[in-house]
Amino acid sequence: MKELIERPIGVFDSGIGGLTVVRELRRQLPGEDIIYLGDSARVPYGNKSEETIRKFGLEDADFLMKLGVKVIVVACNTVSSVALNFLKEVIKDVPIFGVVEPGVRVAMQKSKSKRVGVIGTIATIKSGAHKSLFAEDFEVIGRACPLFVPLAEEGITSGPIAREVAELYLADLRNKVDTVILGCTHYPILKGIVREVLGAGITLIDPAEEVTKEVFDFLLQRDLLNSKGGDLDIYLTDVPPHYVELITRFLGERVNNIMKADLEKFCKEE
Repeated sequence: MKELIERPIGVFDSGIGGLTVVRELRRQLPGEDIIYLGDSARVPYGNKSEETIRKFGLEDADFLMKLGVKVIVVACNTVSSVALNFLKEVIKDVPIFGVVEPGVRVAMQKSKSKRVGVIGTIATIKSGAHKSLFAEDFEVIGRACPLFVPLAEEGITSGPIAREVAELYLADLRNKVDTVILGCTHYPILKGIVREVLGAGITLIDPAEEVTKEVFDFLLQRDLLNSKGGDLDIYLTDVPPHYVELITRFLGERVNNIMKADLEKFCKEE
């Protein structure tokens, strides 16, 4: 087993959207090895029950733990909203970071009107996880945007279809809020169309930068920062032919080492 400092950072999401978090991790912590798991066979998580989300999140985390990671970043906003506390209760050996709290913290700093929108999956918005973390004097409006994930996964990020869907979900937020949290890691790929609908003056919050700062500070304080790594392994539970192109778009770089993960089989192995 590698020394703790040399172990990789583990990141998981329901699909490839979490690669926006990996992109930020690679920018701020270039010496760290990273293992990414995208559960692309079961995406999206956002329309599943809480029980199923907990089950999927635990299987994802278990996969990464068995590969020897030193921390886990739950890039999935749905799991962070619905099952993060559950995962922390069950998993004691590996520190776990979610993306909800960092996004709320920076939104409270950025918003001048104290009126903030949160867009995410059905489960994320229904959980009220973001709203519960805001100070009492903030008005928080949540909007579920379930079709945004398949749009992002299919690479439909502009044009009439994307515009129509974004208008459907976001039109009533226009001129009501000055800041919007992108409450799903898939959504940064749709920043352009979201800004087009909400107006150029809107502040969009991507929690990836903030959760990466948290991971950096955690590792720094414990002398666990690695400066000699930089490898990235990507595991997907399903690898459609077009995913190589989409991974490049989400990650900002081209990778060749994309591997298939059989979670059910892997998690049953001792």
